[in-house]
Amino acid sequence: MKDDKQIIGSRQLAVGSILTSIFCILASFICYGQVEKGSMLIKNGTVLTITKGTLEQTDILVKDGKIVQVGKSIAAPAGVKVIDASGLFVMPGIIDAHSHIGLDAINEGTNAITPEVHVSDAINPTQISIYRALAGGCTSSHAMHGSANSIGGQCQTIKHRYGTLDQEAMKMEGAPRTIKFALGENPTTHGRRDGTQPQSRMGVEFVIREAFSQAKEYKEAWEKYNANKLVKGFRGTPPTYSLRLETLAEILKGNIIIHCHSYRADEINMMLNVCKDFGIKRITFQHVNEGFKVAPELAAAGAMASVFSDWWQYKLEVYYSTAYNAAILVKNGVVTSINSDDAGMIRNLYHQAGKTQKYGSLSDDEALSLITINPAKQLGIENRVGSIEVGKDGDFAIFKNHPLSIYGVPQYSIVDGLVRFDRAKDNNDMRVWTDPKETIDIPTIHKSYAHDKDNCLQDVDMELADLFNDKK
Repeated sequence: MKDDKQIIGSRQLAVGSILTSIFCILASFICYGQVEKGSMLIKNGTVLTITKGTLEQTDILVKDGKIVQVGKSIAAPAGVKVIDASGLFVMPGIIDAHSHIGLDAINEGTNAITPEVHVSDAINPTQISIYRALAGGCTSSHAMHGSANSIGGQCQTIKHRYGTLDQEAMKMEGAPRTIKFALGENPTTHGRRDGTQPQSRMGVEFVIREAFSQAKEYKEAWEKYNANKLVKGFRGTPPTYSLRLETLAEILKGNIIIHCHSYRADEINMMLNVCKDFGIKRITFQHVNEGFKVAPELAAAGAMASVFSDWWQYKLEVYYSTAYNAAILVKNGVVTSINSDDAGMIRNLYHQAGKTQKYGSLSDDEALSLITINPAKQLGIENRVGSIEVGKDGDFAIFKNHPLSIYGVPQYSIVDGLVRFDRAKDNNDMRVWTDPKETIDIPTIHKSYAHDKDNCLQDVDMELADLFNDKK
């Protein structure tokens, strides 16, 4: 039998264990999703602010992840890291408005509309593609659902905080909600494969209109219920909750930005009419290869465009385009960005932007806007990133030679005031978790049947390959 001291000691031990467990649980909650931020001084760089011109031999002071001062001869606070940017070019961190890196799943293709799913549930912070994007000066990207269905899942704007193992920390806190829509061959091919709607371009329009009509009824039913329940004596029941319709209703309210996969001008016009009929103001068209045909209409509607620089003819609906597409859109007043939709091209978006100077003679600021402030506007994060201004996030890409020069080479990529890529330490950093000899993580099935279209059909490619091989 235990004596009193033994019993008391056991109780104390048990209480200590419980308190330790509670502390660990609380600590894990506190740390979960916490974003690491840093302070630094960048000295004597040629600063390409994008919105306020080019500043020679200028310093940038970042405190706790935010730009607090831009000027000359700024003294370094004690203990703050200093980067000597003499002879180097400092620009805002590059932003890719259309990417699929950092995700373990792209398409939920079980229905023509799946707005209830969210790619934020599939973020993988350890993907080497994130580090490779940083090596190209890209500090943020729009991790998108695919285009297998007319209304796809919700997307997630991420910061390339490579080094964290916390998928929550990859999310750009406060970034507006976005969602993927798709027109044309991708959703209709999917429909024909499954024997479901849509199987034609007119079917795509019907699916979208029908979904918005149902969401409108759902939204009105909830508004009516919420108003009635304030009336004394009301005894009604609430409408049945639907995450699918709830998400679509948020689009109608203007709380979610549509990013719509599209190529042909007639389809872009169709979608503009749908948005007009349902009062939707916030839409960015993705790919937009025939955007140059409807640039005035896009500008008049306030719609934005995210395009490739000079990539087309990889499938029938992308047969007609021009390398002048981005410049024509810009000159017509459309907020335009150049995207990658590719784990390889995301590493050289500065070269892609530079092509608009050959094809369209855009100025330096106009060309760099295509990969900085303009994609920031399309994602609703222009108050945080996309230019170098006091109060914005400390996200930068530092280049040897001008970033629009063919000789431009990224030296540092900085996110929230922390160096996430340092060219001088590249050999060590890239080996953190991954075999550096691993090929870029594009699904190998693409190569197996010479599939070279956009990457928006990832995850459903295996099934399409089966069709080609007569296995279904």
